[in-house]
Amino acid sequence: MTCASCVARVEKRLGRVDGVTATVNLATERASALVPAGVDPAVLIAEVEKAGYGARVLRDDARGTPDGAAPGRGTGAAEGRDARRLVPRVIVSAALSVPIVLIAMVEPLHFPGWEWVSLVLAAPVVLWGGWPFHRSAAVNLRHGATTMDTLVSLGTLAAFAWSLAVLLRGAGGHVYFEVAAVVTTFLLLGRFAEARSRRRAGQALRDLAQAAAREVSLLDASGAERRLPVALLSAGDRFVVRPGERIAADGRVIEGSAAVDASAMTGESVPIEVAPGDEVSAGTIAAGGMLVVLADRVGADTRVARMAALVEQAQLGKTRAQRSADRVSAVFVPIVIGLAVATFVTWWLVTGDAAAAVSPAVAVLIVACPCALGLATPTALLVGTGRAAQRGILISGPEALERAGRIDTVVFDKTGTLTAGRMTVARCVVVPGVTEEEALRLAAAAERGSEHPLGRAIAEAAPSDAVVAGFRAVAGFGVAAVVDGRDVVVARADDGLPELLAGAVDGIRGEGATAVVVSADGEPIAVLAVSDPLRPDAADAVRRVRALGAEPVVLSGDHEATVRATVAGLGDVRAVGGVTPEGKAAEIVRLQASGRTVAMVGDGVNDAAALATADLGIAMGTGSDVAIEAGDLTLLRPEPGLVADALRLSRRMLAVIRGNLFWAFAYNVAALPIAALGLLDPMIAGAAMAFSSVFVVLNSLRLRRF
Repeated sequence: MTCASCVARVEKRLGRVDGVTATVNLATERASALVPAGVDPAVLIAEVEKAGYGARVLRDDARGTPDGAAPGRGTGAAEGRDARRLVPRVIVSAALSVPIVLIAMVEPLHFPGWEWVSLVLAAPVVLWGGWPFHRSAAVNLRHGATTMDTLVSLGTLAAFAWSLAVLLRGAGGHVYFEVAAVVTTFLLLGRFAEARSRRRAGQALRDLAQAAAREVSLLDASGAERRLPVALLSAGDRFVVRPGERIAADGRVIEGSAAVDASAMTGESVPIEVAPGDEVSAGTIAAGGMLVVLADRVGADTRVARMAALVEQAQLGKTRAQRSADRVSAVFVPIVIGLAVATFVTWWLVTGDAAAAVSPAVAVLIVACPCALGLATPTALLVGTGRAAQRGILISGPEALERAGRIDTVVFDKTGTLTAGRMTVARCVVVPGVTEEEALRLAAAAERGSEHPLGRAIAEAAPSDAVVAGFRAVAGFGVAAVVDGRDVVVARADDGLPELLAGAVDGIRGEGATAVVVSADGEPIAVLAVSDPLRPDAADAVRRVRALGAEPVVLSGDHEATVRATVAGLGDVRAVGGVTPEGKAAEIVRLQASGRTVAMVGDGVNDAAALATADLGIAMGTGSDVAIEAGDLTLLRPEPGLVADALRLSRRMLAVIRGNLFWAFAYNVAALPIAALGLLDPMIAGAAMAFSSVFVVLNSLRLRRF
């Protein structure tokens, strides 16, 4: 595909299959199709071929099988081959075009028969050098369609054929061999530069996709090692990872220790120490030690493969402005051809000289550039989402970008987002007659089945071999269970407490810790102080969000006093405590009703309702499955500073997309009338047309420096 007209035609063809919705991306030359059950992908390929193109299935998600290259692979190699194939055409065309231009432009070089010499030099440039344009135009014409290549082929062949006719008639009219040759050379140069630039644009995604290991040292039942292709690895297998090797699957370390470089997954440059029991991810690199890993997920199920697939899926999306541009592009080429014909006829009628009408008509054909319209959004998404993935940020698509650009309020969940998420029991206050050990034993046993960070901290605070039954968790409240025959409740309620415990609760909350009440058989027996300090970069993260013009808000299920004490170091931040998971969603609805555009930052699990309710859900985690799937934006490192980075990068990408589209539209709006009025030399038109596409790609490549 070469332009937005190609995109529109392929999308239209795929849409003719009942129930199929397809999105086609010019930059990656890929289509993503939502296909009803029972529709064979071969039907889709046949429709693409009817449009004049070829296709193959990369992934068939309905069958859950990869039918071709993994996400991100192949495209860069294809673009590299395209660029290399153009090299001889560019060199030969440029070498022959220089003398043609000199002979045509320098009056003393007009020796007898110079037009015939120009013909001999121009013929290989136009016919062989421009063959890719002519071949594409012919294929499209056979399918009743027109594209950018149609305009290029028509323009160069018209200038060449007119000049040849003038020579054969011997009428002594003006010839345009230099126009046909130079335009062909400029467009070949432009296409070469575009292919090179687009390869650079997709490099980040290819790096992510190619982070997977190629071979693995598999351990068999006897403990012997076999070196096998990673495709033969299955869940449940054990494999060895030596220093410097990539880990071949998501799994759990069962022997050894090492520092693991996870930069391919999270953008974190500092290696993480792992030991038996720790989880590791495919695509990360072991250093300083040997590991034996038990594989949990392999191949397309690994986190790095799913991340690459999500990033690639995001790149297939389109902004509202791009969809409008695609609608324009669908009728753009026929309109330009009509304008060129009208230009030729008008000039001929006005001047009475058909030769004088050739130059402006050719300029109109050559200067139009629908490819810039087609590349405006995909190249920015290609570069921006790839760069975001390198920084540990996953962007779900253009819709998320558009919402991120309007955010004026950022709501942070406190626990695990602004705080370290590593809660510990700092102290225990008990009523007379109860020991700290007994209170902690009962509380730890009751919390054994809890998934909440508070519950896990209490469960780890004391060893307990108690018999637990009837465990029940109440969101935003606590847990209840029968421990060794006693009804135990561990909760954040503070009603009806004895004076000793009530005073302890007030003191704990004033320190910024969370007060948890332990009751046995209906009587409060202890208060636990569970602390979770702010992350070192929390204050800077809130400051940077405020610098972007967004108001930071902190929501937490903790008591209001605890929340206020905890966030005191964040500056002037509105904090709301005592909020249940449902209450967080309700608070976001209240903010939206007041005219706010709200982003919610949470851990992707207990904040699911709030993330779904917000205009922009930002899931914050460590690359967990839920975090990768949950939000519109996903932060793969638990660093609140990434929130500002994600918003800033989203806004930068939107600005680049808008700039690209403005350039593409403004260029055509300005250039076409100038060409029709005869104020634009066709050679300059060719250079401008080639540069317009290259400009859009180069402008998008600026995002690599973010």
